[in-house]
Amino acid sequence: MPVPPHARGYDDFGGSVGRTTADSTPEWSYPPTAPEGAPNIVVVLIDDMGYSDIGPFGSEIETPTLDRLAADGLRLTNYHTTPLCSPSRASLLTGINAHRAGFGFVANADPGYPGLRLELADDVLTLPEILRGNGYATYAVGKWHLVRDATMNPAAHRDSWPTQRGFDRYYGSLEGLNSFYYPNQLVSDSSVVDIEEYPEGYYLTDDLTDKAIAYIKDLRAHDATKPFFLYFAHVAMHGPLQAKPADLAKYRGRYAKGWDDLRRSRFAAQLAQGLFPAGTQQKPRNTEPGYEAAEWDSLTPAQQRRFARYMEVYAGMVDSIDQSLGRLVDTLEQLGELDNTIVVFTSDNGGTAEGGPEGTRSYFAEFAHITDPDWIGDVPHDEELIGTAKLGVHYPRGWGQASNTPFRFYKGQTFAGGVRVPFVISWPKGLPRGTGDNGIRHEYTYVTDLAPTLLELAGLRRPGVRNGLPAKEFDGVSAVRTLRDPHAVSEHTEQYSEMVGNRGFYRDGWKLLSLYEPGTDIDEPRWQLFDVRADPTELHDLSERFPEKVAELAAAWDESAWANTVFPLLTRQDLARRRPEEDRFSAPVRLLPGTPTLERYRSQRLIAYRDFVIEAELAGYASGDEGVLVAHGDPLGGYVLYLENGRVTFGVNSYGRYDSVTTRTLAEGTRHITVRATVRPRLRWDFVIELDGVQVARLVDRVQLVGMSPWTGISVGVDARGPVAWELRERRGTFRYTGALRAVTYTPGPIQVPRRTIEAVEREAEFVAE
Repeated sequence: MPVPPHARGYDDFGGSVGRTTADSTPEWSYPPTAPEGAPNIVVVLIDDMGYSDIGPFGSEIETPTLDRLAADGLRLTNYHTTPLCSPSRASLLTGINAHRAGFGFVANADPGYPGLRLELADDVLTLPEILRGNGYATYAVGKWHLVRDATMNPAAHRDSWPTQRGFDRYYGSLEGLNSFYYPNQLVSDSSVVDIEEYPEGYYLTDDLTDKAIAYIKDLRAHDATKPFFLYFAHVAMHGPLQAKPADLAKYRGRYAKGWDDLRRSRFAAQLAQGLFPAGTQQKPRNTEPGYEAAEWDSLTPAQQRRFARYMEVYAGMVDSIDQSLGRLVDTLEQLGELDNTIVVFTSDNGGTAEGGPEGTRSYFAEFAHITDPDWIGDVPHDEELIGTAKLGVHYPRGWGQASNTPFRFYKGQTFAGGVRVPFVISWPKGLPRGTGDNGIRHEYTYVTDLAPTLLELAGLRRPGVRNGLPAKEFDGVSAVRTLRDPHAVSEHTEQYSEMVGNRGFYRDGWKLLSLYEPGTDIDEPRWQLFDVRADPTELHDLSERFPEKVAELAAAWDESAWANTVFPLLTRQDLARRRPEEDRFSAPVRLLPGTPTLERYRSQRLIAYRDFVIEAELAGYASGDEGVLVAHGDPLGGYVLYLENGRVTFGVNSYGRYDSVTTRTLAEGTRHITVRATVRPRLRWDFVIELDGVQVARLVDRVQLVGMSPWTGISVGVDARGPVAWELRERRGTFRYTGALRAVTYTPGPIQVPRRTIEAVEREAEFVAE
């Protein structure tokens, strides 16, 4: 009998339906499947790695896996990205220009304008969404940084989290950076990993690699042919720099000659490899005020010894990344799939200058040095600890300029040092090199080109809608022609760039650039003009010689800026603004034992720039009760309140300098242990410790933890993850409290630090947090 008109649920059914299965025929629906023989795709994205940091681009650091991939694959010598991380990641994963995707800055701000939503909008389609819709399994590991810091907590919406943006599985850090030994928070799929203590020998790069390989093996155990997309976004090389002991030992003594010698030797290697045309020049070092690096020979022997240590750590980390890639390649070979896997290796922006002229052994202390001439931005520590789990360090910017050889400037600027990065692509089956092809491509390509390029290589189409909305079109163009043909000309002929007032515009070999100078009119750029075909290192300013070209490209930048949601232009001062709703993060909160470690940003809002009170509520102290009552932070800065031997100790880790005070013996039945923090001038705190309302100890004139510190959030009844106090961790482990702890209550008081000081610190922290 026919289906009656009032029946529901049969509209799209292609079989036939009767009253029983005897007079019905079934039909099954199937998920999308990839085309026969579709390649796997692996994109490895490094953080803050300069142009010259790997062997195929001139480095002395041992990168045998990358050497092998480049020898069989292709090197793009003229690949550009944005100057900072979140914008680059947004463009890479969407094929859309950064501001138009909502990421005109890193996801550690919230100024309230369309080009700086700092979360992906509903009409922004991502590469993993496209690939999953074409039958791919999709995996992401590592750094995400496409979620505003205020929405990293479990109570926030998750519209811009990885598994809501096309990835089947995700494991890594939503943050812009992390510790390699004690990550402050890791996320698996859409849930925080509630870990108390990392195992002996833990190292983040290895953990991420283990998970990536496990995803691939798990897929192949269940499906032998389904292609996969792996987005491996390393947390390295972002500070704080920390290397495994074996990798650190490998590079001991290798950088004693300094950054000037390294820059020369790397440039010579690049010329020998044919990465630049004969006659290309290199400026010996950056000399512009605020960007300059000292001549190595002008440094004292003690400075040279310490500074060289930092580069040894950096080199060991690069080596570790290559080892990670080697493990992935080995897995693909064991599965017989390397031949049909597209492997891409690149960086999100150039090497950084955030370590300042002398580097730092106290990474988070750097963010507040601009507010107080007496502030210690580099807490002295034994040089043997540089690169270990006990310190968070970053190298001096002289090494950053060496990373960016042969270019000028650094991450954050639109000059080549900030935006021109290494790019290696390998696909033996689909991109074989022809006779006489050396695998080097000199044509201009941009980060937005990667998504359309990969889709064309895989033979896949991009849908026009996302969640019922018309999807924003690609801004990038496929680079397949230039990949396949060494003589093909780039189809990406012009491109704007902008980052907190720094501007750039490329068109047909001409490049217009400006550096924003704080205190000047952000809408009055001082343009410089370069012919980058003849002058790829941007040394010879031609703006006075060709004023008409300057005017033409300046007008083109303006037109492109309006077309890509760049306006209004924002300085770093403007980026300190936050939405009013964030005030709720500083409301009093009562935390019960067993509460998972609070997220970093939420925790920090309870104490930042203000007076505050912490009250540990006991059922009644009994002799023998001991352990941590509350801990907030890790080796890079924090505080801890604990009971041991019948006494209360309160310790403050001021960016690596630890001080503590211990009370008298507690009376049986004590119920309230209170810490009162009071702001004093010059970003300091005074602390008072009370037992049942009676003051018993003081710790005064401690520097405030500001900017990005404390990095690890608040733990109740235990010092979870990274230790605030090394000596305590070595003696007692995480030291879980054994008594009856009812709750720990935070009562934030008023902000007492001047608004101008707060804005200065937050601007500094936001800019380097990428």
